[in-house]
Amino acid sequence: MTLERPSSAIADSENTDDALAARAALNQRTTAHTRVQLLRVVGLLVGLGVLVLCVMLSISVGAKPIPLPTVWHALIDDQGSYNQDVIFELRLPRTVLGIAIGASLGVAGALMQALTRNPIADPGLLGINAGAAMAVVVAIFIFGLTDLTSYVWFGFLGAAVTAFVVYFLGSRGRTGATPVRLALAGTAVAAVLIGLMNGIVIVNDFVFDQIRFWQVGSLVGRDMAIFAQVLPFLLIGLAIALFLGSSLNAIALGEDMAAALGARINRTRAVSALAIVLLCGGATAAAGPIGFVGLTIPHVARAITGPDQRWVLPYSAVLAAILLVGADTLGRIVLPSGELEVGIITALVGAPVFIALVRRTRMAQL
Repeated sequence: MTLERPSSAIADSENTDDALAARAALNQRTTAHTRVQLLRVVGLLVGLGVLVLCVMLSISVGAKPIPLPTVWHALIDDQGSYNQDVIFELRLPRTVLGIAIGASLGVAGALMQALTRNPIADPGLLGINAGAAMAVVVAIFIFGLTDLTSYVWFGFLGAAVTAFVVYFLGSRGRTGATPVRLALAGTAVAAVLIGLMNGIVIVNDFVFDQIRFWQVGSLVGRDMAIFAQVLPFLLIGLAIALFLGSSLNAIALGEDMAAALGARINRTRAVSALAIVLLCGGATAAAGPIGFVGLTIPHVARAITGPDQRWVLPYSAVLAAILLVGADTLGRIVLPSGELEVGIITALVGAPVFIALVRRTRMAQL
């Protein structure tokens, strides 16, 4: 005689199997997520290690090469030597400033691309670089300033005013400050400012002599006084940006989905714009308009971490600092005599990447 299992027992068995399968799948996803997070942490630590190496090379390489062991001893032991004077008065200030400016431009570029959902957006898209440059030209032309420490404040003021004007123009109308309207307003304002700036530079030899090295983007001649002036703005901008990761992830899903998830879109845009002004304004005021860092580095960061802005932003900071410090070091050795400004090196590296991004974007739209 064959005994049949009651239907309730069969149902309970099936439910148990489904529960076990669901639990196994959940454990598998949790394990995979933990592994990914661990790899991201390890990658960030590796990036920090590379940055430390770049810093040591930046201090070591120059018109007077200093061996790495000598650099290390000079940093930890004050002996009053000539090498120590070169390190602390010339190379360390430009290296520290390069780290701060690189991190600021990289994070600002990541913010711009996430905020506008435009893969070829960079800090110059809002006209901030042009505004800072125009303010510096006005400071030299009208007030006759020749000190870099005075440029900083005018450059920062010009960046802030330009950002306000762009946001005001881009927010006019029924739709408000959409990414496309902000980009168009920024491009138009930048074109006007660049035209005015070039007109002043061409007709005034004094302005041309004072601004030609600043305008190309350079770390030469910057001291710790300039770094101290811009550091508070850069730190505040970086802190704001790193807290925007979750909100930017929601906006990446689309405005309707972001609103459904509870994200405050207008507030996120306004706070992101503030962070961009602080980062780009301080960086441009201190070293001039350095291009392509904010454009290329976020793409490299996303290729490593994926689209999660909580990781893209810190990776962009570290990778951009590596790029700028490395470019500044390379510029000192690429010519037999003299050196290339860091803005030229980043342009040579970034221009091919920009062309490739534009081509890929166009192909994706076909």
